[in-house]
Amino acid sequence: MRLQGRVAIVTGGGHGIGRAYVLGLAREGARVAIAELDAPAAEEVAREVAAAGGEALAVPTDVSDEASTRHMARVTAERFGGIDILVNNASIFATIPMSRVGFEEISVEEWDRLMAVNLKGPWLCTRAVVPYMRQRGKGKIINIASGTVLDGGGGTRAHYVASKAGVVGLTRTLACELGKDNICVNTLAPGSTLSERDPNENILRFRQAAAASRALKRVERPEDLVGTVLFLASDDSDFITGQMIVCDGGSGMH
Repeated sequence: MRLQGRVAIVTGGGHGIGRAYVLGLAREGARVAIAELDAPAAEEVAREVAAAGGEALAVPTDVSDEASTRHMARVTAERFGGIDILVNNASIFATIPMSRVGFEEISVEEWDRLMAVNLKGPWLCTRAVVPYMRQRGKGKIINIASGTVLDGGGGTRAHYVASKAGVVGLTRTLACELGKDNICVNTLAPGSTLSERDPNENILRFRQAAAASRALKRVERPEDLVGTVLFLASDDSDFITGQMIVCDGGSGMH
């Protein structure tokens, strides 16, 4: 119960890795707002939290829209009395499909949409919640990047990798700007993770191939990332900011 009395927002918390973050934060005592474009999925996860004895709120949110993110922050603070933790998890990757092609084949429309969600989204959500964190005198912001920023993602998905590299840069800038407010900003970079609820054979083969190349020879699952998020959300990480923690089972060592 390290997070007893804390209030957290998880964007994209209705599916996959985001759902695992929500459940983990709730188990540690946090009240959690599930900011999710897929409203029925958010409601389902909120019910799951309630069934386990926790408290959660589903908030329909488009992280690429300024008004929507401000509504997200306001509704959360009104319901729970403030905001302590933000997990910027919402991303175009698995739940919302993207092209896995070379940079010359990516359409301008897809590039712009992906940047709007993956990079502008964390900026807008952070801007929306920081005033409430300042009222608390403290805050934790956890941005979700990707291990692909370290190896280029295998030469495809340039828009995705570039957006996640941007998240790392945003994290460092925000850490510098918000340190005076006692707000810590860090990045978690997952490895290739089996986040799909019903993976097909191609996805399974892809994840298994990734497992073969890492030091820990097994498929990474959403639950493998939760401990790092809880650490970054808790008082245990109060003197850590501007950092990127890679959680990939030893795919890359830096």
